[in-house]
Amino acid sequence: MSQPSLPPHHQPPHESPQPQGVRRPPSRGRRSKPALKLIVGGVLAAALVSGCGSDDDGGESGGSAKGAQAKTLGKVAMPKVGKEANTMGTWVTDSAFVKGEVNKIVGYSLDGAKSKWQIPLGGQLCWASPHMTKDGLTAILFQDGAGEDASCTKVGLVDLKKGKLVWQKEGSDSEGNAGVEFDEVTIGGGTVAAGGTSGGGAWSLDGKPLWKPAYVADCDDEGYAGGDDKIVAIRGCEGEEDPSAKRLEVQTVDPKTRDVKSSYKLDEKVEYAHVISTAPLVVAVDTGDSDGGSGVTDILTIDDSGKQGKLLSTIDVLAKGYQPDCAATNVEGCTQLALDKASSTLYLSSEVDVDDGGPGDRISGLNLKTGKETGKTKMAESRSLIPVQTDDDGSLIAYLGSMYSEGGGVVRVDPKNFGMETLQTHPDDMKDAESDMDTYGDCIMIYTGKKLYIGDNKADRPTADSKARPLAVVFGP
Repeated sequence: MSQPSLPPHHQPPHESPQPQGVRRPPSRGRRSKPALKLIVGGVLAAALVSGCGSDDDGGESGGSAKGAQAKTLGKVAMPKVGKEANTMGTWVTDSAFVKGEVNKIVGYSLDGAKSKWQIPLGGQLCWASPHMTKDGLTAILFQDGAGEDASCTKVGLVDLKKGKLVWQKEGSDSEGNAGVEFDEVTIGGGTVAAGGTSGGGAWSLDGKPLWKPAYVADCDDEGYAGGDDKIVAIRGCEGEEDPSAKRLEVQTVDPKTRDVKSSYKLDEKVEYAHVISTAPLVVAVDTGDSDGGSGVTDILTIDDSGKQGKLLSTIDVLAKGYQPDCAATNVEGCTQLALDKASSTLYLSSEVDVDDGGPGDRISGLNLKTGKETGKTKMAESRSLIPVQTDDDGSLIAYLGSMYSEGGGVVRVDPKNFGMETLQTHPDDMKDAESDMDTYGDCIMIYTGKKLYIGDNKADRPTADSKARPLAVVFGP
């Protein structure tokens, strides 16, 4: 079975990757990395997810005029909490903007201005799948109570159109004991799958138990990725000589039975694996020396059409300075990227150093079949430029961060010449709020219906430097 050919800089790891929350000191108008998280998203799309440099840096145009002046349509205030609370979950349906909040999920009008319904959970959200079915169903993981000793044991199926918790379940261990603690949950192929270091389990959309990963000595499921009609498992087995060194395997499995349809063993240097996409199968790996807490050193594209997977290409993230953001130990949750499946193009941002005409950001396109760069934008001077999603025509939607003197905005990037066109600019009186969410937040973005939705994955007490930060905001015409 072929192995990924890792670049020379990938030596055996000397330390664990930085926690996701580690950030550089904040600065107004310049993004601290990692910051805003972007997911591919449409009305009911499955998520995975913004003066320029010289002409040599990218497309023929650095951008159009300022574009349409957007308004602040709605804001969700930051909840008052004594300490940080998890508020994962940002979705947009055809009738509601839905946000995970403290111990509940709330549905708002599409402009974010009015609350329509809420689902009380009785405990904090632990994880929220970005994927939605065509019927507006998604999966969540939440705690079994509001106390200090509460655990992430409750798996729920949520109907985002009706504002209803369809069912909640708990997993059981190999001895039949209920209350297994999970780390994350996903939905795909008509199956809800939850996994983590304590075990895994799956349910059909009508709530029937489907499977638990078979017990095999020294092996377990690290977690699952969904979306489309597939479930992909990351399986870890202890090393023969060093039990603490796990060998990871990427398995495409039958969503109903967990029978392995295709498998690919990762290089033994890989410490963590994150699934960016199940179709095509794109996996971000970390050999232990990822930059700035990004959780990624390389991105692999794997052909899983056969029983044994085959490596198609490798993108050296560390050497090129690309900036995807993957939570250190989670299988899903990679952000700050966009994928166009039709052209097999992955879009990633990178910082431009002062010596190269920076500081600033630019976005590069990479062909997943070859791993080669297809083009890059000009530099966004002294501000963020982060991929959000791709449109049906293959163009890229990206977020342009705020500056000292002006708000942020949304731009469209031409996939052929990488020229940028400004779609909307945000009110200048929101520049501090955008900067605070960018710098201090842990945010998800979705652009649909000419509106940009930003939702924070956590709620915490404001500081002297982050007073303007809301939990969510909607910009649009």
